[in-house]
Amino acid sequence: MNGLEQYWYRISPFHLLLWPLSLLFRTLAAVRRTLYRCGIFASFKLPVPVIIVGNISIGGTGKTPFTLWLAQQLLDAGWHPAIISRGYSKAGQQNIHPRVVSESDSPDEVGDEPLLMAQRGLCPVWVGRDRVAAARALLQAQPECDVILSDDGLQHYRLRRDVEIVLVDAKRRFGNGCLLPAGPLREPVSRLACVDFVVSNGGGATDGEQAMHLDGSVFYNLLNPDQTVTASAFAGQRVHAIAGIGHPARFFAHLERLGLSAQPHAFPDHHRYRATDIAFENADVILMTEKDAVKCTAFATEQCWVLRVDAQIDPALAQLIIEKINR
Repeated sequence: MNGLEQYWYRISPFHLLLWPLSLLFRTLAAVRRTLYRCGIFASFKLPVPVIIVGNISIGGTGKTPFTLWLAQQLLDAGWHPAIISRGYSKAGQQNIHPRVVSESDSPDEVGDEPLLMAQRGLCPVWVGRDRVAAARALLQAQPECDVILSDDGLQHYRLRRDVEIVLVDAKRRFGNGCLLPAGPLREPVSRLACVDFVVSNGGGATDGEQAMHLDGSVFYNLLNPDQTVTASAFAGQRVHAIAGIGHPARFFAHLERLGLSAQPHAFPDHHRYRATDIAFENADVILMTEKDAVKCTAFATEQCWVLRVDAQIDPALAQLIIEKINR
């Protein structure tokens, strides 16, 4: 946690300076949403249902594993889903032109999360700064698609939606409750009253929320993905762990629950790794998330092991979502 983030989960005198900016951000967010709702800003309806998976806060809440879980549930029910995401260019800016993501793409070209989802091979994944344009290009190229999942698209109001799903971190919740820059929120907590489903990741769900847990106990070797082991294989070895995700502490805590004592190395979300970042002199094993792995493949060694995690959610939620899009 660095910069302003260290103030997002507490209240301090510094917030007296940030509070006016937070109020301005709140006002602008509310005005923008109202202008879309009133039709002053144009929004566009697609010929297939659109399911939004997003959050109201900055930082990792588990959107990517949830999106993959929902895509699998839709496939099992006979649907033909596809995923759209913003994507990021090498310079860290959002992609401008819509394009499909292939398993061999570079994360510098399409972004780490879209590449991770594409490598799962469940369904087509497209990226584009303009999600309406990305969705239209997707439907033209793959007309069999009959439902679109928009990853991290809650605030992209140009794209009309049939279902809104918000992910919440069960441990951190909404931080200090303030909007940016005084807190981690993109929209006020009251926005949750307007969405269809709220999913709590990593703990007990409150009333009206669905519970989600990330499950993973098998590691695969980054150089040889067919080689898999459990945590017991690393007993007695010098283990380091890296995490460049929205909430690195969640990954490190998961490793502890697996019985591993690893030296943690937290990096910023979407960090572009270099070989020197994982060149630990005393490391026998280097553990990482799948999101880290797509950016470390080019310089990985046999020491690099990846933990695959999958979302565990009551299948009844998928049935409720399917019933809603059927209507």
